[in-house]
Amino acid sequence: MRKIYMDHSATTPVDGAVLQEMLPFFREKFGNASSVHQFGQEAKAAVEEARETIAGFLGASAGEIYFVSGGTEADNWALQGVAMALKNKGNHIITSQIEHHAVLHTCQALETMGFKITYLKPDATGRISPEQVEEAITRKTILISIMHANNELGTLNPVVAIGEVARRHGVLFHTDAVQSVGKVRIDLSRWPVDLLSASAHKLYGPKGVGLLFIRKGTPIRPLFYGGGHERNLRAGTQNVPGVVGFGKAVQICDKVLEEEANRLEQLREALWNGIRENIADVRQNGHPTERLPGILNVSFAEVAADSLLISLDMKGIAASSGSACSSGAVEPSHVLRAIGLPEELQQSTLRFSLGRSNTEEDIQYVVDSLVESVERLRAMSSGG
Repeated sequence: MRKIYMDHSATTPVDGAVLQEMLPFFREKFGNASSVHQFGQEAKAAVEEARETIAGFLGASAGEIYFVSGGTEADNWALQGVAMALKNKGNHIITSQIEHHAVLHTCQALETMGFKITYLKPDATGRISPEQVEEAITRKTILISIMHANNELGTLNPVVAIGEVARRHGVLFHTDAVQSVGKVRIDLSRWPVDLLSASAHKLYGPKGVGLLFIRKGTPIRPLFYGGGHERNLRAGTQNVPGVVGFGKAVQICDKVLEEEANRLEQLREALWNGIRENIADVRQNGHPTERLPGILNVSFAEVAADSLLISLDMKGIAASSGSACSSGAVEPSHVLRAIGLPEELQQSTLRFSLGRSNTEEDIQYVVDSLVESVERLRAMSSGG
C-alpha cells in the first residue's frame, strides 16, 4: 500500500545526513561534554560547534543558545524562569488562547502560584494584534508570550511588532517558534525578542532535543538544579548526539529553506484547489497570506474528523485533526474554538502539514482519496 505522510507539524523523519552526523557520538565519540579528558573535550567541541551553527542561523550569539530536551521544556523554562526571577517586580503575564499546551498549562500552573494571566483572543484567522497586546499591559506585566506560528492553522503572528510594543513598555517578550524555525527566516539580531523556543524534531532532526534562546541580560531562573551545565542555567548531562543532530539539521535547513518553502507553498495550494474544486462544503482555516508554507487546515462539513482520519489512514495517508500533543482528547481543538469556528465544524477539521517527502503525485492521490472518503462518509451519515 502506498504511504503518504502529511503530518510534518507533529514530527519529521530524521534526515539521513543528520543521522550519519549523530552516529559516531553514540559509540566512538561517546564522551561526557563536561569531562576534562580528551573524550569529553571531543564531545564538548561538537556541542559548541552545533551551538555556533544554530546561533548563526537564528541571528543570535552562541552564548544565547541553551540546549534543552525539547519545545515543552523550553516553553516551561521561559515562563517559569522569568516569572520566578521577576516575581518581586510584578505578577502579570500576557499570552493568547491559541498557544501550545506547553505554554497554556504552564500559565495555568503559574496562576495557582498567584500570577495573573491575560489570555488574548485571536481574530478569525488566528492572529493576535500588537494593539491587543498593548491594551493588556499593566504596571505589573513582566512577560508577554505569543507564539510565532500556530501549530494547527499555520498562521504567523506579527511577533516583530509585538516585540516592539513589549520593548516600549519595558516588558520581556517570549515567542514559541517551535513550528516556524527552519520553515521561515528568523533574525534575532534584529527582532525584538528576548526568549525563543525551538525543537529539533520539527525540522528533520532528532526527538528529545530543543533550545531556548535567552537574550543576554534577560533575568531568568533555572528550571533544573544540579551540575553547572549550560552556563549554570540548565543542569543535566548534555544530549551530545541530539545536539549534533540539531546542528546538522539546521545546517541543511539553512541551505534549502527558501526553495523548500516555495515548493511546499505550491503543493499546499494544489492540495487546497483539488479539495475545493472536487468536494462541496469545505472551508480553509487560518490567515490567507501570513502563514507557514506547508500547513493546510480544512473543515469538511457533515464529516467527523476522526472517521475521515481513519479512512485516510487505511489508504496509507497520515494527517491530523490538530496538535499531536492533544490527540486522543475528546474535546474539540482549543484553537478552532478560539477563532470562533462553528461548533459543528470544529469536529470536522483536518490539518495537512506537508514536508520534504511530499510530491505532486502525493497531492493527487490525497485529493482522490478525500473525494471518495468524504462522499462515502457523508452518504453514511445521511442514511443514503
